[in-house]
Amino acid sequence: MSKSKLEYIWLDGSTPTQGLRSKTKIVENFSGKLEDCPMWSFDGSSTNQAPGGSSDCLLKPVAIFLDPDRKNGYLVMTEVLNADGTPHPTNGRATIEDDDNDFWFGFEQEYFLWDTETEKPLGFPAGGFPAPQGQYYCSVGAKNAFGRSIIEEHLDLCLDAGVDVEGINAEVAAGQWEFQTFAKGAKHAGDHTWVARYLMERTAEKYGVAVNWHCKPIKGDWNGSGMHANFSNTLLRTAGDKATYEKICEAFGGVIKEHIEVYGADNHMRLTGLHETQSIDKFSYGISDRGASIRIPIATVDRGWKGWLEDRRPNSAADPYKVAARIVKTVSEASKAITG
Repeated sequence: MSKSKLEYIWLDGSTPTQGLRSKTKIVENFSGKLEDCPMWSFDGSSTNQAPGGSSDCLLKPVAIFLDPDRKNGYLVMTEVLNADGTPHPTNGRATIEDDDNDFWFGFEQEYFLWDTETEKPLGFPAGGFPAPQGQYYCSVGAKNAFGRSIIEEHLDLCLDAGVDVEGINAEVAAGQWEFQTFAKGAKHAGDHTWVARYLMERTAEKYGVAVNWHCKPIKGDWNGSGMHANFSNTLLRTAGDKATYEKICEAFGGVIKEHIEVYGADNHMRLTGLHETQSIDKFSYGISDRGASIRIPIATVDRGWKGWLEDRRPNSAADPYKVAARIVKTVSEASKAITG
């Protein structure tokens, strides 16, 4: 009789930024299919999701991946439900209105590898700072790239797990890296991004290194960390005219507050108008403009205005489910107004 290890992963109730939690369930003769993953529960009073007197919360499996680090293992991404089966208030995935998977999302996830002894990014000396940023972006060499063994192992694990990663690169600041994910369907995109984050945490853990998802962990003339959201729906993929793109971009300008509210905590520290950002209280868009709120990729223009947009405002600690849900809402409403 075979036994499998199912690692159930969920988002807790920490504020202002939710954290990852997981625990292992042993299942006999498991088929490897999502539909055969049983519902499970956990103590919500220990994760800021329920009072002690009524602490049971439910884990609803929504996506499954191979666990490349454990024999007979699987990674099971879940949604948190209340005891009566309704979505828990912390369940951002349940708020996404994309049942037909018309929306495609690509997230550019930036982060810092963090030395737990110095409380600084890898590559930062215990006292002072390294050379100014600039030499680290897409770099190579021991004076420029710090923690490559960790991010290379993470990439391999994601590929082995079946996570849709699109690539990796060293970022602008020392110790700062990025991976990209892509999926058709807003919910699926969130699933893949969260599981990639989980694998990054677990991989860095082996090396005694932490992952700092905060959008501006180093003050001063250092880039913050974002989670740029590339997105499209059928209208954007087939529009064929500049006016459609302008109307959709302008729709974002009318709901700045609603987007910023779900684009990650402390974003005012990152969205300053410097370091490839627009100011948090302003909105702009432009072709190939990395200082705009929304960038229109040059590839979209070259394809005859058939492609995607990039919202550069979500930060590295934002919940991709909540980011996707808000973008879907804005674009859907604008698309209906355009097409009638």
